[in-house]
Amino acid sequence: MRWIRRFVTLIGLLLVLAAALGLWYARQTLPQTEGQLKVSGLAAPVQVNRDGSDVTHILAQSPRDAWMALGYVHAQERGWQLAFNRAVMRGTLSEFLGPATLETDKLMRTLGIRQVAQRQLATLPLEAKAAVEAYSAGVNAFFASSEQALTPEFLVLGVDPREEAKRGAWWDPADSVGWSIMMALDLGGNWGNEFARLSALQVLDTPALWELFPPYPGEAPAATADLGRLYRELGVFKVNGSGNGTTTSQAPSTTGDTGWRERIALDLRDWTASFGFNENKGSNNWVVAGSRTQSGQPLLANDPHLGLSAPAIWYFARLQAPDAGGLKGMDVIGATLPGTPFVVLGRTAGVAWGFTNTGPDVQDLYLEQINPANTGEYRVPSANGEPAWAPFTVRAETIRVKGQADVTHLVRHTRHGPVLSDAQAQHGRVIDTARFVLALRWTALADDENVSATIASNRAQSVEELLAAFSTFRAPMQNIVMADRTGRIAYKAAGRVPLRAPDNDIRGVAPAPGWEPRYDWTGWLPYADTPQDDGARGWIATANQRIHAADYPHFLTQDWAPPYRQQRIETLLEATPKHDVASMRTIQGDQHAESTLRLMPHLLKAPSTHPLAEAARAALQGFDGVMRADSAAPLIYTAWIDEFTRGVIGQRLGKERFEALYGKRLFRQSVEGFLESDNRAWCGVQGCVHASGEAFSRALDRLSAAHGSDVSAWRWGDAHPAISAHRPFSNVKPLARFFEVREPTGGDPFTVNVGQYHLDKADAPFANRHAASLRAIYDLADLDRSVFIYQTGQSGNVFSSRYRDMSATWSANGHRSLSLKPPRWASQMEMTP
Repeated sequence: MRWIRRFVTLIGLLLVLAAALGLWYARQTLPQTEGQLKVSGLAAPVQVNRDGSDVTHILAQSPRDAWMALGYVHAQERGWQLAFNRAVMRGTLSEFLGPATLETDKLMRTLGIRQVAQRQLATLPLEAKAAVEAYSAGVNAFFASSEQALTPEFLVLGVDPREEAKRGAWWDPADSVGWSIMMALDLGGNWGNEFARLSALQVLDTPALWELFPPYPGEAPAATADLGRLYRELGVFKVNGSGNGTTTSQAPSTTGDTGWRERIALDLRDWTASFGFNENKGSNNWVVAGSRTQSGQPLLANDPHLGLSAPAIWYFARLQAPDAGGLKGMDVIGATLPGTPFVVLGRTAGVAWGFTNTGPDVQDLYLEQINPANTGEYRVPSANGEPAWAPFTVRAETIRVKGQADVTHLVRHTRHGPVLSDAQAQHGRVIDTARFVLALRWTALADDENVSATIASNRAQSVEELLAAFSTFRAPMQNIVMADRTGRIAYKAAGRVPLRAPDNDIRGVAPAPGWEPRYDWTGWLPYADTPQDDGARGWIATANQRIHAADYPHFLTQDWAPPYRQQRIETLLEATPKHDVASMRTIQGDQHAESTLRLMPHLLKAPSTHPLAEAARAALQGFDGVMRADSAAPLIYTAWIDEFTRGVIGQRLGKERFEALYGKRLFRQSVEGFLESDNRAWCGVQGCVHASGEAFSRALDRLSAAHGSDVSAWRWGDAHPAISAHRPFSNVKPLARFFEVREPTGGDPFTVNVGQYHLDKADAPFANRHAASLRAIYDLADLDRSVFIYQTGQSGNVFSSRYRDMSATWSANGHRSLSLKPPRWASQMEMTP
């Protein structure tokens, strides 16, 4: 017994020691926020103070030092976020995650984000180049010399940037340019929509295609070509195993209990598969003129909707510096994007601005025909109508793979751009890659840049200066609302949009024959001709809807978001004669879904003999369309519409094709059309009422299995938590609960307070994964009364109390102050050379 007691005592001591070591390590990972900190490369001392809202104020004596200090702070607070984003952008994930992420790395190498960024960097104006160089120096200075310990992600995955940083070579200026391109990739694409239409036409004719992918309400399909006939006559589709095997990337196996690296790879594959789809990537912004506010000065609100992540995509900071060293000074506060040296969304002392995604068609896929006599060539336009051929440009990319030999990936280019089908396995399952490949033309791959425009916006003091600043903004095109202290409000769509020839009968909505010159772009829409508004109605609002009148002479896209959010915002803006910050907050928190009310009659009459059907109908009685977290009705409705979509569209398209599209698209407009017209070609010979009843019964089976048989206890919020996912540890089950940030939420994809779900996620299909990545309200009567919030916290360190401290406030639609003159400092630090 004495030995047992000694052993138990020893185990207890070891546990105490382990806990003490863990606590010591956790404290070592926290950033220094008080006192003095030496940073090599600064020209003069810089004050880095955190205010009561945890906004970081960088008060420097030159713009260069301000940008460098921001790089240092981003590395302090978001080091792993920088490291992971850098690996994604460069296509080097496999260096520490192994072969499971090869597919993602190949896609990024094929797009050539790194090479484009390097070309853009070489052409930057001196001031813009100085900004990204100073920022990079700040990031490297932190990793090279800080005594702060690396966070757990670095240790677990064996990533250590410190030696490269000592040589000033870990983060470089092209990485900052590249991350701007990555944002354009996430927000500005529609190649997935084009490929989805191509894939669907394997089993549909052209009229059925437009029923599945209906144009914007009131519009005709943008393409007048008979696309189904075109692709059949060309022999585009893969038949009986045809293809040359060039698309050999395989997704990790999902059979059995996959390892955590494979789960990470699956997550990344799903993420990169969402590139090129813009349906669920939305935002809200609006600005109200002083004639419609209580103060007599404008109010501006913005809540950009992005994928929820932990840490958040944004970091709130202020950059203040006077003119120095030939560089113009600034004093700007708002949302910075870790990886870049400026405020993306925010305000100065004189003007405020907010973005939503415009979503124009700036990506076109081209079918490139391979020369049957020489597979190193593809077909190009010819003067005499006879086939002419040109060689592919080929670049070899070497990808280092942990635990394996290096992999050589050949990237082919055509005159339009990179051959995307060499890196996306799904393309090779649809088209005959022995005869055709798909090449991508995209505005963001041109030798242009956004850095100068964003730096200029950080110095603007008026709407006029903002309009001038964003004249050189390229991608992704944004709907910008703005207001200044003189009372002026305005809207402008800023970004580069291609022009297409009058005889282009496909207009970029589906892949076009690359050898026919009528499908080439013919130029660019001038900045003066992009949509704009001076607010004659007393307010301007955008929510990714069609942002121009029906008689606008230029084609931008047909893939606008359904107008539900926009119409609701307009209704609420008109309902209040004089607005204030409180009414702006109320609109941002609104969870009314007119789209739900539109389809509720079809649910209420859906026949079902399910044992829970009567209780479910009782829960739906009197439902007002508000998607409350504490209500059962939104859950019942959402499960029903999901099952209807799976049953009707999934059956027509086939399982594999449907699952490749669902989640990235909701097909809600299609479903509305089917139910309202009783479209039996889609619903089956028994009609849509029967299909609706079958879906209702299946939905009740699912809900009772997940939530029990007591319908009165069902809650939308239980199935619809906002999940801010951590990459990569959300995919490591023992760690996910610590690294993810979860909050109960209401709303759905069509409410102003959006709650976008990804129905392809089997573990939690109704979870809110894409929502307001921040909310901000700017009061031009006193800009220091402006407020903000986002869904996690400023710190990216899971051990920090600031990792998730905004989440409950965000869920409750609360805010924090955003002031250039905070009443107190929560911490004060001086960086010295």
